[in-house]
Amino acid sequence: MKKILFVAFVMINSVAFAQSGAKIVFKDKDNTIDYGTVTKDTDDGVRKFEFTNTGDQPLIIKNVQSTCGCTVPSKPTDAIMPGKSDFITVKYNMNPGPIRKTITVETNAVNAESGMVSLKIKGEVIVKKEVNPLEKKQSLMEKS
Repeated sequence: MKKILFVAFVMINSVAFAQSGAKIVFKDKDNTIDYGTVTKDTDDGVRKFEFTNTGDQPLIIKNVQSTCGCTVPSKPTDAIMPGKSDFITVKYNMNPGPIRKTITVETNAVNAESGMVSLKIKGEVIVKKEVNPLEKKQSLMEKS
């Protein structure tokens, strides 16, 4: 009797895990893009989160939202067919200081709880220090 219950339990669980539907898998580790340390005037702040639909149904990105107005995400407009890849583009406004933002993606993916996936960006934006030409000339003269 115990064996029958165990086999039934295993079969029910395997059916639950073999869900049919769209599945989203992001390329970046932990769904995070690290900007590293970037300079405000030399980086446009645009990054792409690449993902693949590993399911057997079309994947629909319903909505993409950021936690603040300094990060603007954009999503694909068409469904992503099974086995195909696409990306979500994120543009950060490059305000100097640390970057710690979350982007929430609403999908029809069965492998994400309620179809919701969180993406993160992190890093630090610095302002490139400009050297005054007079200071540069004086520094060169002192070395002579």
